[in-house]
Amino acid sequence: MGIKDDMPLLARHEGVWEGTYRYYDSSGRLVDEHRSRLLCRFPESGPWPYHQTNIYQWADGRTEVREFPAEYRDGRIWWDNELIQGWAAELNLDDKGRSVVLYWQRTGDPDLYLYEMIQLSDDGKKRCRTWHWIRNGELETRTAIEEKLVSRDWRAADEELQRRAA
Repeated sequence: MGIKDDMPLLARHEGVWEGTYRYYDSSGRLVDEHRSRLLCRFPESGPWPYHQTNIYQWADGRTEVREFPAEYRDGRIWWDNELIQGWAAELNLDDKGRSVVLYWQRTGDPDLYLYEMIQLSDDGKKRCRTWHWIRNGELETRTAIEEKLVSRDWRAADEELQRRAA
């Protein structure tokens, strides 16, 4: 069995998602907002059974691309790179099969960690995500993300991304 068989809910996230990230400080004040495009891949070959690319774009024209290749073991996907260390797992207690939970911390910043909840709509075309950033036991930031699936064809989006980068 492979990752898509073992993690069928996560497999439903495969494709290209677009949405908005909103960051709030601990008092609830909006401190950042930007658009996003995420490519969630399950490559058939290569070193990574899961690979996510996040493309962020701010209203002032700034853009940022972040790569999140992940290993698969013990029923979870695992990240360990220059930005984050952590894991994602399906929440088996959710008998509706909608929830994925993530834990990660910033590489080199052991005082900061984050928990994320992802809820996928029943039709698999929308999802919402919430992050709670905790520093030294105190809530520092909340992130709210709303996304829509724009394509299951991450390969075409990946080719377009590679052309733009060249």
